[in-house]
Amino acid sequence: MDALRFHPYHLLDGIPNVVVDGSPTESTTLTLSHWPGSPTPTDLLDDLSAQIAFHALGRPELFDGIEAVSNNHFDQDGLMSACALLQPDDAIARRARVIDVASAGDFATFQDRDSMRIAMAIAAHDLPDRSPLPAATFAGDYPEQCAAVYEAMLPHCVELLDHPDWFRALWETEDAHLTESLDAIDRGVVRVHEEPEWDLVVCEVPDEWATRSATRFTVHQQAALHPAALPNRTMCMRMLVSHGGHHRLECRYETWVMYQSRVLQPRPDLRVLAAHLHDLEPDAGWRADAPGGLTPAMEATVGTGLSLESFLAEVRTFLATARPSWDPYAAV
Repeated sequence: MDALRFHPYHLLDGIPNVVVDGSPTESTTLTLSHWPGSPTPTDLLDDLSAQIAFHALGRPELFDGIEAVSNNHFDQDGLMSACALLQPDDAIARRARVIDVASAGDFATFQDRDSMRIAMAIAAHDLPDRSPLPAATFAGDYPEQCAAVYEAMLPHCVELLDHPDWFRALWETEDAHLTESLDAIDRGVVRVHEEPEWDLVVCEVPDEWATRSATRFTVHQQAALHPAALPNRTMCMRMLVSHGGHHRLECRYETWVMYQSRVLQPRPDLRVLAAHLHDLEPDAGWRADAPGGLTPAMEATVGTGLSLESFLAEVRTFLATARPSWDPYAAV
């Protein structure tokens, strides 16, 4: 296997390439991605694209004639996948950490807490208002920004993996939020119960909790409960979080990709439930994402008069008859 180089996705025209964690271009000869409908060789499939990349390293003939590695978006799994192909010796020596960082980014789950801290630091690098990267990195359109962040971050992957403390300023505040959220779940301050028959977890966050800055993937959001807290305390793929009279139902990212390690219940179309709730409460602003979204969610944008108990009853009734509405193995 010859050494590969990173090349911007939007400039791949005619260059034989391998795409990690994304969709292929016309000149892509190998795709290593868990994305839905991805033409990844079936014997390489795994939960994360980083795992797929490691599997591919064991078959060097797959890379014959390939010159470049690329991806159409920047995130933790993408960066770790590219790192595995571009720095294989370093990545293989840190295989468990590389995969755990990818999991922390994509699934918000981790085996080692430092992996989550590294994922937070990676996200911070991709946020223009927080990034230590030069402002010029974020000039231009998204494809140009994406390529610039990859080119800036790839040389520092080993530093990130080996020395998360060097990047403490980028994760310390958010990490404290996660610690408080996990502790609150463990102590019962945040109440959590599972309803396995619906693959549903219900989480009640104290009304007095204020929202705080957090990241999910590499996207900034405001959340009272850190978005990585609940996924690390449940295997359920449908999460209902209630806070201050606001109820939000979300399907986890694992159900979007070609997940391998266990069979997951297919996603329902939350728009069907949103339409029903709109009939009940026309002024509440009920809305839902299409089932093909990364983490489709449903919530009332104006405000609901439904108690958690009433909302939960509607959710149960909906899930009892909801039709499968997403097939990650179908081409998209």
